[in-house]
This record gives sequence, C-alpha cells and structure tokens, in this order.
Amino acid sequence: MNQNTFPQEASGSHAAMDFIVGSFNHELYTLRFEPATSDKSKASLSLIRPTPAIGGHSWLALSRKKDFLYCTAWTKPQPSIAAYSVQNSGRNIQFLNAKPIQALSGYVCCDAHHIYSVGGPTGEVFRIAGDGSIGDMVQKLDFVDPQGVNMSEGRGSVPHGDFGGLRHGAHSADLSPDGRSLYVADIGRNCIWTYSVDLKVIYGEPPLTLVNKHIAPRPTDGPRHTWPHPNGKVLYSLQEHTSMVDLFSIDEDGVTLSHVQGVKVIPSDRDPKHYWADEVRLSTGPDREKPRYMYASTRGLKPETKGYVAVFSLKDDGTLESVEALHIWETQTSGGIANAIEPAPWQEGRGQSDATEYLALTDSEEGWVSMLSFDGNAMREVARLSLGKTEEGEVVQAATAVWL
Repeated sequence: MNQNTFPQEASGSHAAMDFIVGSFNHELYTLRFEPATSDKSKASLSLIRPTPAIGGHSWLALSRKKDFLYCTAWTKPQPSIAAYSVQNSGRNIQFLNAKPIQALSGYVCCDAHHIYSVGGPTGEVFRIAGDGSIGDMVQKLDFVDPQGVNMSEGRGSVPHGDFGGLRHGAHSADLSPDGRSLYVADIGRNCIWTYSVDLKVIYGEPPLTLVNKHIAPRPTDGPRHTWPHPNGKVLYSLQEHTSMVDLFSIDEDGVTLSHVQGVKVIPSDRDPKHYWADEVRLSTGPDREKPRYMYASTRGLKPETKGYVAVFSLKDDGTLESVEALHIWETQTSGGIANAIEPAPWQEGRGQSDATEYLALTDSEEGWVSMLSFDGNAMREVARLSLGKTEEGEVVQAATAVWL
C-alpha cells in the first residue's frame, strides 16, 4: 500500500476516523484517516486491514448501529447482494451470507427491517434476519415501462459499457430521513420513482407501494443518485448525462416532488458530453440538521478528461444560496467508474473556529483513495492512499466508502 501525506495547516483537535472502502474487483478495505492537528502538521491515510470479499462490492450500506454491512455483489454467474458483520471499528469483518438477484445491483440501502436493492430493469426487497444476515426476499420491483422510451439506451454505445443495464436503468435507492419514503433514481427512464414505505408491515409482506414517477427536468438528464436533506423537505437529484444537480421540494406526503432549481456541477466552459456525473452529498456538521454545503462529483468519460468535485453553499432550508459554486476542484484522474465522494462525520467538541470538513474520494482508474478538505473557501487533497494491485496484477478499483 502506498501512503501519501501532504503539508497543511493544523486545524484544531481531531480524532482519527475509520471507514470501509469497497472495490469493483477485489477486497474490502478498512482505512484510518488522521487529520492534521496542532501537534501534527500533516494529515495521514493508512490501511488498517483488508478483508476478503465474495465479489466486487460497488456500493456499501451500514446498519444504523454500524454493526452490519450490506453490499452490492458483482458475482458470477449470477449477481447478488451480500451481508457482513462489522466489529471493532472494522478490524473484524466477517461474511454472513449472500442472496441472488435478477440484475446487477447498483445500490443498496437498509432500515431496521429490510434491505432495498435496485439495478437496471429490476430491484428487490429482502427482510433482515435476526442475526443481521439477509433473509427472504419479500418484494420484487420492475422499472420497465412497456410504453416508455429508454432515453439512455438511445445514446448508443458509451465508454466503459452499460454494466448489465445499470447505465440504462435504475441506479440508486435512498430512504427519506423518517424512513417512510424510498426514492429510486432511474437513468434510462429519466425519472425518479417514489415509493411509500409501510413501517408497520406484517412480517414477510411487501413494504413498498409505488406512488409516483417524476420525469427529470430535461429530456437527457439521466437521474443517477438522489440524496434527501435532513429536514425531509428537499431532495437532491444528480443527473449523470447533463452534469446537473436538481433540487426538488418534497410534499408532506413524502412522495410528491416539485422542481425548485438546478445547477451545473462542472465548470461553465465544459461540455457535459465528455463527463458522467457520479454523486451528490451534503456536509455533516456542525449542525447535522442544517448542512452548510452540497457536494457533487463528476467523472471524465475518458482517461484524459479529469473529473471534478463541486461545492455549493446551502440555506438553512436546504435550497442553494447561489447557483455559483464556492469551489470546483479538479480530481487527479478521470475517476474511472468511481470518483465517488462521502463526507466524513462531524466530530463533536471541535473548536468553533474550526470550519474544516473532510470527504473521502475513491478512484478506480489508478486505485487511489483520497481525503479532501474544504475550509469554506477552497477544496484540496490532504492525504492519499493506493489500494495497490490484485494477485493478477490489475489495479484495485476503489468504488465507494462508508464511515464507521
């Protein structure tokens, strides 16, 4: 493992933070990030331990207590989702079980009782067993509209392929803060599907009811990921094809969306046709109910095209302060099929003058995991770690991260 640190200004008192990174083609990795402090002028990123994986884990989701990890599993001949137990801050990760699914999954999320998986034309809901493993499937989801047009398929062949339909279909599933709604971003159908979640469902019964299909603001958007504001009143939708993030107000019913505003997340002089947007997330502190910033990452479609991470200021209600980014930072590579960002949790007890936030950034092109900092003005890389190569000599393709 190749560890790099970078000189930086010391920024108050920070404790070390651990997180897990999945890869598209190898193991799970538990990493530790140590920010710079008044006693240590450099931040560092180090490997705690790798854990054997049953297949490529492109997306990870932790249980609320962070004692179980649920993953997409790019297994062959049939794709699946997998469960692991997590103990001792990721130092002991044990495989529990896996369940087959119909199509390659792009995303999983979970609540106390169910795991939700979507990918391409279909999705599944599994109950969570008493030991944290994946139980029986209780519901199948079908996103194919026989009368509809698949906008993404009409684009023809694209770099990196379609990943078993992921780039032409449903790609993500996220629960509302109160757990009563599920939002599914669908690149191909150019929409967000909204489901109501029955929190009192009888054991083994389907918990989801489809309510609405919300078409994206532009005909070629391709919604990839969504993310809800903690207030439950705003939904952020990242558009893969147009490199936009659109904000929607969420009605009191939790499933009716109304478009509010949209913003381009690459520099104004860049053409979206050379990029595929990846992720949207919100800052985590100091008031977790009122995030200060929206972060959005974008990948270059070809290796010579670098990706970006953009930062926008938010009002207390979750809408944008301005359509002008506070900063757009160019990533060191295109990002490959990753360039995913995940903000680190805010640490309580930090000084009031310390406004620095940190984000993990994953790169599949060269296998880097980077730590970025944002101080309210500029973003920069403060530490970097290479995940190395597989036994076959291939770059370990870093996918996504979850914080412990």
